[in-house]
Amino acid sequence: MIDARALIDGLKKEKIGAAALDVYEEEDNIFFQDLSDKILQDDVLARLLTFPNVVVTSHQAFLTKEALDNIARTTLQSIQEFSQTGTIGKEKVVTANL
Repeated sequence: MIDARALIDGLKKEKIGAAALDVYEEEDNIFFQDLSDKILQDDVLARLLTFPNVVVTSHQAFLTKEALDNIARTTLQSIQEFSQTGTIGKEKVVTANL
């Protein structure tokens, strides 16, 4: 995680040469839908998008052939492991923090 306001300050002062963000801390309700006809209410993200040396991919950077292949391979291995043993290794289990 980064402090987006500090990133902006660093970019403005040219202490940071460029930034590429696949995740934005306040992205909830911004990405994964077409808001092109709406006014962006997040002033920090709006400012980041004005820099020519900033790229925001909104979780699309993982959409490479290699990444999707790894996701599919891991998923299939987990299914095979579960079907053979009835369990999944603890390192592969994700639990909700409720």
